[in-house]
Amino acid sequence: MAVRYGVTCVLLAIPMLALGCASGPTPAAKEEQAAPAATAAPAENAAPARVSDAEIAAIVVVANTVDAETGDLAVAQATNPAVKEFGQTMARDHRAVNEQAGALVTKLGVTPVESAVSRKLREDGTAFQRELKAKSGAEFDRAYMAHEVAYHQAVIDAVDQLLIPSATNGELKQTLIGVRPAFVAHLRHAQELEGSLR
Repeated sequence: MAVRYGVTCVLLAIPMLALGCASGPTPAAKEEQAAPAATAAPAENAAPARVSDAEIAAIVVVANTVDAETGDLAVAQATNPAVKEFGQTMARDHRAVNEQAGALVTKLGVTPVESAVSRKLREDGTAFQRELKAKSGAEFDRAYMAHEVAYHQAVIDAVDQLLIPSATNGELKQTLIGVRPAFVAHLRHAQELEGSLR
């Protein structure tokens, strides 16, 4: 059920992102919500306050991979041409960030290390994609765009509140700072597109 709340509640499952849950479920989730609000409670006690550079690398790769794959799904299933185009942009841009991250971790000699955060992110991404595949037409388009708004806001929050503060390598920190504007641009584009589908 947690996946219905979008990544604002589950993206990184860390205390700093708990504030994302305060805004509640996405519009699509409100319609489908059948359980009490307690199901949306984040796992605050189990969450790390900081992550290592190796864990950051894994989180970045998983976050970008999940959104690129979800973008591929939008290209295949969306009916609105603007939503299809947005999905194509997400697939391309997030794969490009992963290429940049891969080159950097190779240069720095950092091997990405899975953590509870990256595993949860992958699990939730897979669950959302499965849920999204069952939708079609305008329902698919609205659900995808609502997810993209929540996802990009959660990524920005994670970059600002966990990843940048946790990064100990200066070059890694600067890379995170450097990609942040792209995530903000994606969020604004997603918000505009989501608004046009109402």
